[in-house]
Amino acid sequence: EVAPDALDRGLGIVRRNYEATASRGRITPADVEKRMALIQGTTDWTAIADADIVIEAVFEEMPIKKEVFAKLDAIAKPDAVLATNTSTLDVNEIASATRRPESVIGTHFFSPANVMRLLENVRGARSSKTTVATAMAVGRRIGKVPVLVGVCYGFVGNRMLHQRGLQAEKLILEGALPHQVDKVLTDFGFPMGPFAMGDLAGLDVGWRIRKGRGVKSPVADRICELGRFGQKTGAGYFRYDKGDRTPIPDPDVEKIITEVAAEQSIVRRHIGDEEIRERLLYPMVNEGAKILEEKIAIRASDIDVIWVYGYGWPVYRGGPMFWADAIGLRALRDRMLALKKQTGDAFWTPAPLLDRLADAGKGFLGG
Repeated sequence: EVAPDALDRGLGIVRRNYEATASRGRITPADVEKRMALIQGTTDWTAIADADIVIEAVFEEMPIKKEVFAKLDAIAKPDAVLATNTSTLDVNEIASATRRPESVIGTHFFSPANVMRLLENVRGARSSKTTVATAMAVGRRIGKVPVLVGVCYGFVGNRMLHQRGLQAEKLILEGALPHQVDKVLTDFGFPMGPFAMGDLAGLDVGWRIRKGRGVKSPVADRICELGRFGQKTGAGYFRYDKGDRTPIPDPDVEKIITEVAAEQSIVRRHIGDEEIRERLLYPMVNEGAKILEEKIAIRASDIDVIWVYGYGWPVYRGGPMFWADAIGLRALRDRMLALKKQTGDAFWTPAPLLDRLADAGKGFLGG
């Protein structure tokens, strides 16, 4: 860590997480002490000089990432693997800050990392086979489900999630409300919807990323400008009673939504659950098709593993690509074309792979 107080705070959170696990009987109090004894905190960069693998987890800002990797490159031993926990940034650009890009790889742990099992390992253009194999082996050894993906904005999971997020924001401007949108996805089988998930992760994370990319999200930005970052501040898209994580619909947020809609001359209307479901999930499948065609993911089942283990996709629905096969790619493609005609929005253009498979009567997973 950069400062002793931040280090103490971080170690305190680790201890509390272990103690919470012990209170549920999953480990013993002795296990808590044993595990804490294995963790050494430091603010001294030279402490990593003998490490076999170093995983960076600083803010999602490229200049900071590159500064850290330049320092790691100067201190770490020659055969050390240098990994970044970035969730969206270009691993190749991060690697360019070092003299050993072959040793750099993305290891995207999912939040909360002590609970979520998915590990998106992001191979850079110059990541060596040894580096890739090491990241995959370490992932398995620490009980994660590692999936190998390529470099693009958001990799696989967040790139698909971004498409869902675009529609979620449009839906609330056009007439739906956050709790309605979320309920459609919890009814589908997700543990939470996009707005409650944003509150859990921290709305300031996305805000910081958007500002870095020069992108705006009118409703989310306005909520963040009020200091409402989600559960950690007691309010985000929803409000939260102290000590309770139950999202409570907030009239103040509804007011922000209606104001932004009016500013954009959007006439709000009733939106049914089926339209919400299609507009949230179909773009994800379409983006998955692009990801496969671009070889960012090796196979459709890898995309499904990412969504089941990292984003709470209901297991019994098999993942987005399996689900799309089950409902029929032709029906999905045709509905997208209908939405494109209805809205005039190129967003609904089917991916070439989706188009070809639909025409051939095939699926992403064969057959």
